[in-house]
Amino acid sequence: MSALRHALIAAALAVGAVQAGPIDAAKSRITAQFTQMNVPVEDPFTRFSGTVDFDPAHPERARAHLDIDLSSFDLGDPDYSAEICKPEWFDCAHHPRASFEASALEPLGGGRYALSGTLSLKGKTQDLRIPVTLVNLSGANAFDGAVTISRSHFEIGGPDWKDVVADAVKVSFHIVIPTH
Repeated sequence: MSALRHALIAAALAVGAVQAGPIDAAKSRITAQFTQMNVPVEDPFTRFSGTVDFDPAHPERARAHLDIDLSSFDLGDPDYSAEICKPEWFDCAHHPRASFEASALEPLGGGRYALSGTLSLKGKTQDLRIPVTLVNLSGANAFDGAVTISRSHFEIGGPDWKDVVADAVKVSFHIVIPTH
């Protein structure tokens, strides 16, 4: 084997050439940001899981699945967090999870990608195209990105909340994939 080939293989292994398996939820985060009465609010989902199959040499073959436990949305107050699980909001009794199924990852250059997939939330779906950045970490890679969704599209919060909570909700994520 040539020295060049050894160097290329070593470089590919160093950045985690093929990653397949569960995300590291302890090092990952998902937050939702919205405005309520013109005050910005940003809070995390504390329980989620998923898998990623990613090969930097073939990003177009990437696939991922993410499940978010909606009852884990932590608004910083147990009463507020319980309220969000009621039928008018997430309806956690009938729709305990949101899920995202990634179907394509288009390279844009410089570690940037366009992630395409389908978000399922509260019995509704929406196709999304999300700008993401791949960040190399020690022993892992992370996908960082954000997308804005419409609260009304998913029938979250009834009409009484229209003038209280903005329709736009920005979902940000930092998803860590171990490379070993």
